[in-house]
Amino acid sequence: MGALSALEQALESRWGAMWARVFDKEPVELLDALRTECDSNAVVCSEGRVLVPNAYDIALADEVHDELDRRGGRVGQAITDSLVRHAERHGYEWAGPLAVHIAKARDLPNGRYSVTSRVMPHVSVKAFPHAAG
Repeated sequence: MGALSALEQALESRWGAMWARVFDKEPVELLDALRTECDSNAVVCSEGRVLVPNAYDIALADEVHDELDRRGGRVGQAITDSLVRHAERHGYEWAGPLAVHIAKARDLPNGRYSVTSRVMPHVSVKAFPHAAG
């Protein structure tokens, strides 16, 4: 195991401990669901080129989302960073700029979540006539 891999594991472990304190449950399940969503939607375009969706939506139960808001952007950034490291380890290429959106979902029981993904096309500045020129 290389030094970088050991460092990544240590960082993920640290974020995992923080999540467990914040939400009184293991965050590994959510991170695994996010990685599975990425893997399940990977498309092999050619040898050595695998595209994955670039837009991920995480819906959290009200209380969990509210606690996340109180903690600021640190947890959201940690989730995004974990997904980026996962893609790098597998040699994935994003279908466009990566976006991870965390939203409140009233219909989810406390402590639960849902994860979905899609390809969000990159919009060129040329698409906006006022900005071009």
